[in-house]
Amino acid sequence: MGPQAEVAVIGGSGLYALLKDATEHRVETPYGPPSDPIMVAQVAGRAVAFLPRHGRDHRFPPHRIPYRANLWALRSLGVRQILAPCAVGGLRPELGPGTFVIPDQLVDRTSGRAQTYYDQGAVHVSFADPYCPRGRSTVLTATAAHGIGAHDGGTMVVVEGPRFSTRAESRWYSAIGGAIINMTGHPEAVLARELALCYTAVALVTDLDAGVEGGHAVTQEEVFRVFGENTTRLRNVLLDAVGRLSAERDCPCPHSLDGIKLPIDLP
Repeated sequence: MGPQAEVAVIGGSGLYALLKDATEHRVETPYGPPSDPIMVAQVAGRAVAFLPRHGRDHRFPPHRIPYRANLWALRSLGVRQILAPCAVGGLRPELGPGTFVIPDQLVDRTSGRAQTYYDQGAVHVSFADPYCPRGRSTVLTATAAHGIGAHDGGTMVVVEGPRFSTRAESRWYSAIGGAIINMTGHPEAVLARELALCYTAVALVTDLDAGVEGGHAVTQEEVFRVFGENTTRLRNVLLDAVGRLSAERDCPCPHSLDGIKLPIDLP
């Protein structure tokens, strides 16, 4: 059987509104089931898989998302390129609510999450540049086409959650070079790299983090409200980017496992 999807979007339920004649795929993996059945539909002439990382009913908190199952399931369907929209807090005053950021670096501040497929054998995969350069370029082109001045580059700090940061933590993350902050970017990105997938984060700023301006504290209601207000813009960018992604993966991502003897058989 050939690939059932080429590209995947891991994100929120707002994307499902555009799906026409989608097929549902229930995929079992060595790591249990993914967050939800995977929906596959035709978008811009391509088979695209949609997977809500928190589940359609938002039942998985950030530290309980089955990240390993999610990435494994997508690869087993044939996916090799992933666009990963996410809500983030801004760690700089200029990165306020409604800003799009296409990060190029990541700092992991999570703890206790299963973050590798390679639990046996000494396997070390390069992660110096966490995101696909071709994917980033494609998304930036798509945002420009929609009149959105996305911020090109920046470090995403990923915290354990589910609580938001203290003001002191927020100021520290900013001082060490963080641009944005969220709770789901890791281990999603590194697991994609361990499966030799192209992975591109598309961050939408929903709030300024607590320590940035010393004002009000971040609230869940605020995050959900701002994300909802920008769902249409985000969806349009993602669907445009899907059509612009080159089927030829002329980037380093497909070669991330070259020369490495793996202790598992990839799907």
